[in-house]
Amino acid sequence: MAVLRAAVIGVGAMGRHHARVYTEMEGVRLVAVADPDEAACLPLAHRYHIPIYADFCAMLEREQPDLVSVAVPTRAHYEVAAAVIEHGIPVLIEKPIAASVEEGQRLIEMARAAGVPLGVGHIERFNPAVIALKEHLDRGELGRVFQISVRRIGPFPTRIMDVGVAVDLATHDLDILCYLTGAEVVRVSAEIGRQLHTRHEDLLCALLRFENGVIGLLHINWLSPTKVRELVVNGEGGMFVVDYLTQELTLFKNRPNGVDWEALRLFTGVNEGDMIRYYVPRQEPLRLELEAFVRCVRSNEPFPVRGEDGLRALALAHRLLSAAYHP
Repeated sequence: MAVLRAAVIGVGAMGRHHARVYTEMEGVRLVAVADPDEAACLPLAHRYHIPIYADFCAMLEREQPDLVSVAVPTRAHYEVAAAVIEHGIPVLIEKPIAASVEEGQRLIEMARAAGVPLGVGHIERFNPAVIALKEHLDRGELGRVFQISVRRIGPFPTRIMDVGVAVDLATHDLDILCYLTGAEVVRVSAEIGRQLHTRHEDLLCALLRFENGVIGLLHINWLSPTKVRELVVNGEGGMFVVDYLTQELTLFKNRPNGVDWEALRLFTGVNEGDMIRYYVPRQEPLRLELEAFVRCVRSNEPFPVRGEDGLRALALAHRLLSAAYHP
């Protein structure tokens, strides 16, 4: 098996983890990283004994990697990913795919014309609890799904200054909602707030209606002292709860109320039934994501999150912002 040469552009909070995982993978060799911040690059150079570059184009020319992760700030996604594609190199772009829908669409068209694999790093798709949930839903174990609600809240991250929570955080869950429902969004409404961020929204509450009747609810902010990542799916058979952080999947079953008196049954509705905590083998989602990207490059296996998927999530995020500013 030929060893694939991997490189990472942007070694901030996510990029340095891309670099780490590449060094841990069989059949892959991290050959270089690029970032204009030399202080961010030097620890990786010492740890992995690789060259570092301030100019990512020079790295692409000199190192000629077989695959590249792009983990730069959102505003630079288009410029950097476009250069990688122009070099004919498969690219994995950390979500969101780009800063604007137009830039994302151009990247997809460029990759298609060049025959270059393009994936988007929506990491929650690779969360083992989400993968297990999708399998249970596809088997119809919950029956008809009524509502999917998400809480993604936590402290303000000072490193993110070029976008707000809609593009940085909500794109995670917009992609997951589309993935779980398999349906398109027909209507949205949203409210936003800006409390601490100097330029962008740091609070988002949104309501989405899918074409199959499922209602989506998003509660997202950078204003909470504790980090919560929770997904709840309500349906005919009960309620699935996913904790993204602990990778736990729990089913709370509905129990028929068993009351014969018709009038009382109308008021009691469903009752609490059995609770099932499913066994989910815990794995690092980023490792699963990069393994899928390597398989895509090595054997042309489709990457689970296509450019079109990333573009849909980004477009929905901008629809929410538009709905908030122009209700």
